[in-house]
Amino acid sequence: MAELANCSRCGEVFVKGLRDICQDCYKKEEEVFQTVKSFLRDPKNRNATVLDIVEGTGVEDWYITKFIKERRLLLSKFPNLSYPCEGCGEGITSGKLCTGCQEDLKKELKIQEQVENRLEERRKKEEHSSNTYYILDKYKRL
Repeated sequence: MAELANCSRCGEVFVKGLRDICQDCYKKEEEVFQTVKSFLRDPKNRNATVLDIVEGTGVEDWYITKFIKERRLLLSKFPNLSYPCEGCGEGITSGKLCTGCQEDLKKELKIQEQVENRLEERRKKEEHSSNTYYILDKYKRL
């Protein structure tokens, strides 16, 4: 059964299929892709950067980033294409973080894990060594 949804770009209601955008936005995206593709077909533009493509075609940079992430623009054919790392802004060709940001994140996660382990050890130690008091019934004789 078909599902109605709002287009994530324009907000129009459409019957959702494989995409999260309506047919009109999809057509526009395909036109933009063809514009970028024809720009990059020119041998002098093979080494273009994202900024060069934006200036040469008027296409918004997020479209180009989307095409790179979807692997519609092959980086083996266009070596200067990259998009910014979400951490520091350095140009990357895959994923969301550059190797430097990935290493920083790993270090922070390792530190957090160590802190959590220490807290767990301390909790167990306090739980184990808690004082237990017993009440004796002085009137009850064994």
